[in-house]
Amino acid sequence: MARAKGMTSFLTGGAIRDMSSGSPVRDLDVTVQGNALKLRKEIEKAGGSIHGESEASQSLYVKFPGGVRMEVVSAHTVEFPKPGKPVYHPSTILEDLKQRDFTANAMALSLNEGSFGLLMDPLNGISDVETRTLRLISNYGFIEDPSRLIRAARLTARLGWDMDEKTRSRYQTAKDEDYISALTSFQRGYELEEILHEEDGLRVLKSLEHEGWMKHLYPAWTSAKVNASGLRQLLDIWGQLQTQGVYPDISAASAELMTAKLSPKEISSLKKMFPRPGFVEEWESLEDSTKEFAKQLSAKETNTPSVAWKLLTSANPDAVLWLAYSGQGAAIKNKFTNFFTVWPQARQKTPHLIMQEMRITPELPKYQELLDALFFAFMDNKLTTEEEIRKFLEPYSPPAPPPPVHVRRPRAAKKMEKAPRASRAKKAAAAAPVAVAEPAVPVAAGKTERAAKEPAKKAAKAVVPAKKAAKKVAAKKAVPAKKAAKKAKLAKKTAAKKAKPVKKAPPAKRAAAKKAPAKKAAAKKAASKKAAKKRR
Repeated sequence: MARAKGMTSFLTGGAIRDMSSGSPVRDLDVTVQGNALKLRKEIEKAGGSIHGESEASQSLYVKFPGGVRMEVVSAHTVEFPKPGKPVYHPSTILEDLKQRDFTANAMALSLNEGSFGLLMDPLNGISDVETRTLRLISNYGFIEDPSRLIRAARLTARLGWDMDEKTRSRYQTAKDEDYISALTSFQRGYELEEILHEEDGLRVLKSLEHEGWMKHLYPAWTSAKVNASGLRQLLDIWGQLQTQGVYPDISAASAELMTAKLSPKEISSLKKMFPRPGFVEEWESLEDSTKEFAKQLSAKETNTPSVAWKLLTSANPDAVLWLAYSGQGAAIKNKFTNFFTVWPQARQKTPHLIMQEMRITPELPKYQELLDALFFAFMDNKLTTEEEIRKFLEPYSPPAPPPPVHVRRPRAAKKMEKAPRASRAKKAAAAAPVAVAEPAVPVAAGKTERAAKEPAKKAAKAVVPAKKAAKKVAAKKAVPAKKAAKKAKLAKKTAAKKAKPVKKAPPAKRAAAKKAPAKKAAAKKAASKKAAKKRR
């Protein structure tokens, strides 16, 4: 908004102090170089509500959704013709910082393009933040603006910091000289309202009371007028709500308990002093908004735990806080008890292993939506078995990825395919065990040849994984490839000779074959007799 108006803007004051010191950031102070009052319409269009304004310092007090309080102030310098009578002049951010109250509050963070995040610390306030020290910038700071006395006591009570020696001395002098009497009505109302915006307002009130400043701010308001036990209970509930994701502004509820024992007339007078009428409206409307919320929470529709949870986390958080504290009736109290202790346990039932098995991961676009749906289903006891859980998760489960396709083949197999047949046969013969000739067993020649070829075929089909494996196999076999091949050929020849078939004659021929030797013998005898007769 400031950029659209040609203004430069800076985060200043307490927000920078709290961020750099690690304290909770309670509210935001934004300083613009220009007239901050010109941003009023734009802020309202953006959803912010104007709780008050100051014409003199050109300041807007804004409340944004979510309980964010902000002061938008014009950068200025201040003159004090009389104590407590400031005169404002427009200036740059650096001049503005140099005229602030304490060094820890005189830092700024740029919110502008080109220098976003740049820290400006002209008075070395960061060193005082590190030592937890409040150091007065001007020697006349307490004289010119006596509200700084109240601020010093309030900050020391809240943060636990100490004033440095010189600041403490000037503080005591201002206290003794009664500089506080120059406090303006605006400053008095501003400091009174700030007590109610504190997280622990009772501690701050006691500190101001101890220092004697409450006599000058509002004598009727003392720590005795505070509901101390109720305030402690409220702070406890406030912390529990934040744990469950509900972030109320404690100011209005705190105001009810901080002024519990003041008379209605005193409370009315106190409200009129506040510079933020919008905060007074929040305070006064707290009871009505809480009653309306109580009706909604007591309806039959909210008997379902998930419906009650959604209502508690979406309603006006300030009303939720006050109803949790002041609510009457067993139904409402039981719902808050369940909200704080029982229902959150449903988150522990989230089936992460099943979700991982079903490929439901945080990368899915509807993952958070699924977690919420599971949370509510377990809260309502709708998912009691693994089968029901899987059925519930099925619509969120993405399809399984296709199996990987392996295109590449093993290197050894490719080499075997590319190798020539002769070399494959040699490798197979070298890898095959050497055949040892056994005593003659007549086998058909064709079968012997096939038996000899089988090792080569098996070796050709077998895929050797790598060269090293083939070398190891070859190294184990002591017979070289050539000798093995020769022996294989010799084995084939011998087997072929021994394997020649012997033809058996028919029975008649066998008988004739048996008689043939006898005839030959008879013929020989006859021939020998004839030869003997001739000799004679």
